[in-house]
Amino acid sequence: MSAPVEAPSGWTRLKAWFDVRFRSPAAIYGLIVFAAFVTIADDHAESVWEVLLTSTGSLFVFFIAHVFAHTLTEHATHGLRHATREGMRHGAGMLYASVPAMLVLVWAGATGVSVSDAAELCGWTTFLVLALLGYSAYRRRGAGLLGRLLGGFATACLGIFIVLLELVIH
Repeated sequence: MSAPVEAPSGWTRLKAWFDVRFRSPAAIYGLIVFAAFVTIADDHAESVWEVLLTSTGSLFVFFIAHVFAHTLTEHATHGLRHATREGMRHGAGMLYASVPAMLVLVWAGATGVSVSDAAELCGWTTFLVLALLGYSAYRRRGAGLLGRLLGGFATACLGIFIVLLELVIH
């Protein structure tokens, strides 16, 4: 007779929810792409709301393209509905990981922060989220505190460097 299986704790469920939404390649890609869209829109927009609308709309188009690509490559094997559902689940991190930066833009728009200051705050938010993701990755690898802190900082710096490369190209 086997032992009864305990239900996962609230903390375990929260970590699993976080992992699916924030610690995925699609999430990190979406976060960097959103930050790049914000820096590009910063040069042309007249209001923070315009930056938010343009950046969020562009990210959503990339999400649709991701779902389309996933569906196209998987529907022969798994069927159209299943492939589309899995594509949406897999790509949802692109949208979720950008929520903190989006909330900063909403706050900036509601409080009258200038477009350039809002874009800068969004960049710092992106840096912080990337640092937390890097720290988490190094923690999972068993690194000591200094290694986690340096790894988080390096991860955030690399992410911002990629955002800046995108800005230079555009």
